[in-house]
Amino acid sequence: MVEAKAWVLKKHFKGFPKDSDFELKHEQLHEQLRDGEVLLEAVFLSVDPYMRLYSRIRMQPGDVMIGTQLAKVIRSNNPEFPVGIHVVGPCGWRSHTVSDGTGLTRVLNDWPLNLSLSHALGAIGMPGLTALYGLEEVLAIQPGETLLVNAAAGAVGSVAGQIAKLKGCKVVGSTGSEAKVAYLKELGFDHAFNYKTVPSLEEALKQASPEGYDAYFDNVGGYFSSIALTQMKRFGRIAVCGAISTYNDKEPQTALDATGPYPQLSMVLKELRMEGFVVVRWEDKNQESLKKMLIWLQEGKLKCREHVTVGFEKMPAAFMGMLQGDNMGKAIVQV
Repeated sequence: MVEAKAWVLKKHFKGFPKDSDFELKHEQLHEQLRDGEVLLEAVFLSVDPYMRLYSRIRMQPGDVMIGTQLAKVIRSNNPEFPVGIHVVGPCGWRSHTVSDGTGLTRVLNDWPLNLSLSHALGAIGMPGLTALYGLEEVLAIQPGETLLVNAAAGAVGSVAGQIAKLKGCKVVGSTGSEAKVAYLKELGFDHAFNYKTVPSLEEALKQASPEGYDAYFDNVGGYFSSIALTQMKRFGRIAVCGAISTYNDKEPQTALDATGPYPQLSMVLKELRMEGFVVVRWEDKNQESLKKMLIWLQEGKLKCREHVTVGFEKMPAAFMGMLQGDNMGKAIVQV
């Protein structure tokens, strides 16, 4: 028998999550596996904004918290996943998991020995792919264009800005602290500002790019986006990746809650195109895309910072810290 731990959603979040919304449970897993099954031991676990959103639309109280982890195969009855290899899979907040192999992906065979496997949950994983596909597939970014990215010091935004620079773009990033502004400048962003301290968001956007923005990678939604849309150039494109500014609202925001304008007039007059997307749309390209980004990382063209919390027992704290912007780069929990 294997002693396993799992964090469950004790009750749905009302507003910002609280410690009392989670419960740590223990269970015994049988080591006798059926054909095709593997026993996984978590090494790194991811905490991401989407978990807050999906907790209310895909989960019920008592469910194990959703999420992806980097795990080691410690027992196997599946020839595709032999003992000792590492996989990425949607196992949730569990220390150990019995899986039939569904949804598991082996870490790239040519993964460098000097690179932490945790990056398979970050820049060389789902967040990196989200950044890449948002730029290439949704925005079809072109050299010489100006890109705006918000939540730009996070796991997705920091990679999106760097890839856009690799593609010859001017990049403006918005973030929530002076330390994060400095980090964005280290990454090569042309302009960065702290949206919490600027006197006027509209003026900050104008000063960073007086001519406007060709493309906008939106991770935040809400008031920020209502202002950003007025700064777009004609035929500008907006990729809506997330809306983290709204995830903890007790009541849905409406345009009447903000002082910003309704966006429709700007969209009509400037003939803008806005498209929401989820990264799994292009999963058939993942292996090719991950290899491309791994090469960028090895060549020093892509820099990846992680915010690592040590200890499975700290999963809720790491999750809540990520939601309030404690992290620069990818938020990871190391077991």
